[in-house]
Amino acid sequence: MLASSASGQMAALCSPSPTLPTASLLLLRRRRLRLLHPPPSAAALLLLLPARRRGRHHHRRGGVLRCDAAAASPSAGSTLENPVRRKCSPLLESALLPGGNGLTTHDWMAVPDIWRTAAEKYADRVALVDPYHEPPSELTYKQLEQEILDFSQGLRAIGVAPDEKIALFADNSCRWLVADQGIMATGAINVVRGTRSSDEELFQIYTHSESIALVVDSPQFFNRLAESFISRINARFIVLLWGEKSCLNSEVVNGIPLYDFKDITQLGRESRNTLRHSHEQGQQVVFETITPDDVATLIYTSGTSGTPKGVMLTHRNLLHQIKNLWDFVPAVPGDRFLSMLPPWHAYERASEYFIFTYGIQQVYTTVKYLKEDLQRYQPQYIVSVPLVYETLYSSIQRQISSSSTARKFVALALIKISLLYMEAKRIYEGTVLSNNPVKPSFIVYMVNWLSARIVAALLWPLHNLAKTLVYKKIHSAIGISKAGISGGGSLPMHVDKFFEAVGVKVQNGYGLTETSPVVAARRPFCNVLGTVGHPVKHTEIKVVDMETGEVLPDGSKGVVKVRGPQVMKGYYKNPSATNKVLDQEGWFDTGDIGWIAPHCPTGPSRKCGGMLVLEGRAKDTIVLTTGENVEPAEIEEAASRSDLINQIVVVGQDKRRIGALIVPNYDEVLATAKRKSILDGNNELAKDKVLNLLYDELRTWMVDCSFQIGPILIVDEPFTVDNGLLTPTLKLRRDKVTAKYHREIDALYK
Repeated sequence: MLASSASGQMAALCSPSPTLPTASLLLLRRRRLRLLHPPPSAAALLLLLPARRRGRHHHRRGGVLRCDAAAASPSAGSTLENPVRRKCSPLLESALLPGGNGLTTHDWMAVPDIWRTAAEKYADRVALVDPYHEPPSELTYKQLEQEILDFSQGLRAIGVAPDEKIALFADNSCRWLVADQGIMATGAINVVRGTRSSDEELFQIYTHSESIALVVDSPQFFNRLAESFISRINARFIVLLWGEKSCLNSEVVNGIPLYDFKDITQLGRESRNTLRHSHEQGQQVVFETITPDDVATLIYTSGTSGTPKGVMLTHRNLLHQIKNLWDFVPAVPGDRFLSMLPPWHAYERASEYFIFTYGIQQVYTTVKYLKEDLQRYQPQYIVSVPLVYETLYSSIQRQISSSSTARKFVALALIKISLLYMEAKRIYEGTVLSNNPVKPSFIVYMVNWLSARIVAALLWPLHNLAKTLVYKKIHSAIGISKAGISGGGSLPMHVDKFFEAVGVKVQNGYGLTETSPVVAARRPFCNVLGTVGHPVKHTEIKVVDMETGEVLPDGSKGVVKVRGPQVMKGYYKNPSATNKVLDQEGWFDTGDIGWIAPHCPTGPSRKCGGMLVLEGRAKDTIVLTTGENVEPAEIEEAASRSDLINQIVVVGQDKRRIGALIVPNYDEVLATAKRKSILDGNNELAKDKVLNLLYDELRTWMVDCSFQIGPILIVDEPFTVDNGLLTPTLKLRRDKVTAKYHREIDALYK
């Protein structure tokens, strides 16, 4: 449970000068802030504090850093009652602390501490490029550190206290990062979400988290929330990250103080300048350093089923990721990363924190500009979800299909040869995935190894030819020179194999919001397809029986459990949900079905031992009346390889056979129908003919699946974030889909 500050408590500035409140008020007047009921100034707070002490002194007691400065008073030996309580990021804000803090450059106690280290090592390197906001922004590491310090101090100046929750509802941008880190540096807890969430979901998150203020993305987003959200909440103030306050719907504000980004940073800048240059007496403030076990953020789960829960992640959780992800992404200063995921998502967030500690440059983009920016910026890395790689794959396939017959034949033939070459290479390199713990005989292994070597040697010249004729153009279009990092969902095997064949490295990883998020990932030089790699340092993984909970041997399928420093503190105000997934020994039940690759010292799987393989979600498993378990993800992945299928959801309502809801790709359906000459006189296609085409595709692509799809329901409306059928991170909300179409599904089985 989080400790909330009393709503009336306001943090005053640790300043030796009583003139600071005057400077702050002048700033507020100069910028003409729309404050109908301004928060108390530091001067007002001085009137509330008993003036019983003359002079000032500094001392350190137990881990609590104190900066005492009291106004002159008749009673000179007594202590102040109810001193103003503050928290700060000990390394980042060491200048505020009396006598420093004794920490070295890499002694990070809180997440914002990383910015002091980065600013010292990479001061004038460009850290951020944000080309699509107004104004476009480019910040060096030193400038970024100063923006974070200014924003943090600005929040203190308007009364933000430690452990209070501030809702940060905004999308990916440089100012999001500044606001996120500025809030954390005050010791407050940010509650994060994006603009694509529904108003009701945002309202539930705001009220459940007990947030006291709101930071929003833009005037357009603010105005969208005006009636349904802002008029219903209690907010001490609202901060606008982008745009002008004059564009806001002021009728619903009801006297809530409004600030824009520049208001906060300028107020913080003047406050910090006063702290540095004033030597007069001020009021007493007690500084407590943020500790690693303090909660840094509340992230509400995407809600693929049920109501979103508030995951409490501590500074220790996030610092584990920052300190250990380099093993998987060996970034070097100057590497360029393309960022497009929601920044509030744990995957994007931990990745950003980590890469900035290595002096990289991050460029913000959007889905709309992704293809253009890949070519324009030629990034070394992109961190994204499987859907992005599927989209790139489909785009390349369409481009090949639209080529002349000769070019198309050559390209497809060379890609097929490269796929065969990679199959052979995996055999002799020992990266063939298998769950069979039995060691193969030496003779069989040597025969297979020699055969694979011969096949690879024969195909190698053609594979090299493909690099020159085909793959060079693909690399130029994609622009990713080192690796694409995939997480947040299942990466289809055909996409994985394709990018391996054309020489674009895609590293798959695994994690959850509750694990901050990375649990395991594939390393650059041990990138075994079909797995999510080895565990991150200091992380334990075990697979247990779904019924008995007993630990299973390697190669056996069961529920994956995780233990390590990245596992969450718990769900906010939900101890029952916490106890369901987190046992007393610290093991977190992921709810995912998987197995651990057995260790084999020799053979085609000798390098796969200890890697984690995932096969679906326990809650998604369909149990048929025959007792057989069906994992929908496996079938959906196979079927989605068809160009005719845009989206598919496997269902099994009658428990006797599985069916599917399919959103067709009508452009491809019509093109296929035209090739087969089955269009009617008006160049239209009857629904029964669409069904026949889809059944043909399913038979083609699911030939290796254990189960076949029976009844099909054609759905015309795609599953999207806007209609609530995908999460903001583009994962399917099965419960929402089946609830929306439950009548049609019931009729399908009848």
